[in-house]
Amino acid sequence: MPEYQLELKQIVEYPRCRIYRQFIRTLMEDRSIRVSGGSGLFYFTALCSYANFRTSYKRIGGISYTVYPGEWVCRVEELTAWFRCRFQRQALVILDELQVRHLITWNSLGRGKVIKFKITGWHRHNTVLDYNAPCQKDTGFFFMPVSTAAEIVSAGRCSEMDTVLDLWLNTVYNDNQVQGSDAAPVVYMRNGTGSPLIGYAELAERWGLSKATVGRLLKKLSGQGYLSLLTFPGKHGSVISLSGYLSTMFQISDVMIDKDEIALSLNIRLSISDDEPLTEDESTLSEEQLCVSPEISCVSKPHIRRMLEKVAGILSAQGIPCFDCPKSHYILSPLCGCGEVISEAAGLSQAMGMTLTVRCGGKDAYRFEIALSRVENQSFRRLS
Repeated sequence: MPEYQLELKQIVEYPRCRIYRQFIRTLMEDRSIRVSGGSGLFYFTALCSYANFRTSYKRIGGISYTVYPGEWVCRVEELTAWFRCRFQRQALVILDELQVRHLITWNSLGRGKVIKFKITGWHRHNTVLDYNAPCQKDTGFFFMPVSTAAEIVSAGRCSEMDTVLDLWLNTVYNDNQVQGSDAAPVVYMRNGTGSPLIGYAELAERWGLSKATVGRLLKKLSGQGYLSLLTFPGKHGSVISLSGYLSTMFQISDVMIDKDEIALSLNIRLSISDDEPLTEDESTLSEEQLCVSPEISCVSKPHIRRMLEKVAGILSAQGIPCFDCPKSHYILSPLCGCGEVISEAAGLSQAMGMTLTVRCGGKDAYRFEIALSRVENQSFRRLS
């Protein structure tokens, strides 16, 4: 009997993003995230979450309304609650703005007490079903076109809720075109670089906010558990990973985000401080497991062990079992001769190339190349 393996991906080239209705309900109920003064992405997404996939009938005030795919009927009070407006006329103004931008069409029924709206182009992105049946509004999902979301975001200043949805719509998981997406779901703004690294200036321009506001907003969302913000030194930028993305999108357990693992996949240098030396009790590598070539005399044994501890943790998280086995041995030797100079940058001494060989059962199981350099004017070393 043939065996099949399911591979979960959220790829860049797919033009739509799956949005679960329950996720939108959770956002609508979270009063700590502001929605006022936004670009309209949250309001449009909220309306999409109520749209029908098939024809149904709804009775309001003794009158039965026929609701076709892409449409929905509701009371004005319900719409006001969805949009978190104080007055009903404010909710109607929002509908007018979305209609002017050709995102929806709407009209009032029942002497102005009932609203019926239709999502423009619903059938192009969501399957329309032929049979008639009630449509549940708090389960299932719908598809949001990424291009439509980008147009809405660029139309004006984004609210906090707009930014959350924008990050969610641009999250990628396990796509080989985006670095680091195999380790965790990362936000990638589809800029063609393949790197999820992004700066506050780029987000500020995208959302129509200041850099200071973007910084405060990301820290707020991180504190509330919506995302993990991985900030790297220098001008590299930050990587944003959404919390709960895998459990919401794929119904699987969320992964722990390892900053060093993300840095390794992005080819960012990792830092090892000279302070607080690693003690024998803290180390997971014994003296018998570690063999360092005498040609590597420019780096002290404690720093070698500390470096290998960090590398072993990263590679172990990537699923290499040998780094969790006490019977494995690690041999560190120069890449060639007495150490090969592989790079030189401002403020850095020449980097030494090393080979890390992992032996298991008397045979070489893995071999890695490591670059080690020292910052002359500061007391820390970097490895890549």
